[in-house]
Amino acid sequence: MSEGIDLNDLKRRMDGAITAFKSDIASLRTGRASANVLDPVMVEAYGSRVPLNQVANITVPEARMLGVSIWDKSMVNAVDRAIRESNLGLNPIVDGQNLRIPLPELNEERRRSLVKVAHDYAEKAKIAVRNVRRDGMDSLKKAEKDGDIGQDVSRGQSEKVQKITDDMISDIDRLLGEKEKEIMQV
Repeated sequence: MSEGIDLNDLKRRMDGAITAFKSDIASLRTGRASANVLDPVMVEAYGSRVPLNQVANITVPEARMLGVSIWDKSMVNAVDRAIRESNLGLNPIVDGQNLRIPLPELNEERRRSLVKVAHDYAEKAKIAVRNVRRDGMDSLKKAEKDGDIGQDVSRGQSEKVQKITDDMISDIDRLLGEKEKEIMQV
């Protein structure tokens, strides 16, 4: 008889969902300029969609300004369009092969909108964690049904999987609360 499922593998997969969530919420704009704001922007380049940072350098020359230096002059319009259509509320100013992106003050409505987006990201991460949990539980049920593990081992492993899941969900909620506070801070 085996020991059930690999809990470390499940934890690693759940950690991956949390890492993706951290990356998503880091890209949400707070009151300060950050190059991370443009992380979700995908540009139509050379027949495929690529992240903005693969076709340009992103800098923060001032507190409320981002600079984008595009490497290929033919990509300027595509980068400009991608930023405008990215749902970030940004309007780049084309300056030759560079873009200047003034970051407007966040008004109350935009802050609430960003909080809503953060909640959507959190829900996506929770779903990913729950999917990993479901995979683990299904593996346990199959192993128990096939006679590979006993019922008590299965129950013990199920409780451990649930505990790991609960811990991950509470991490997501904690990170969401911190980001929400950061966004709403004037």
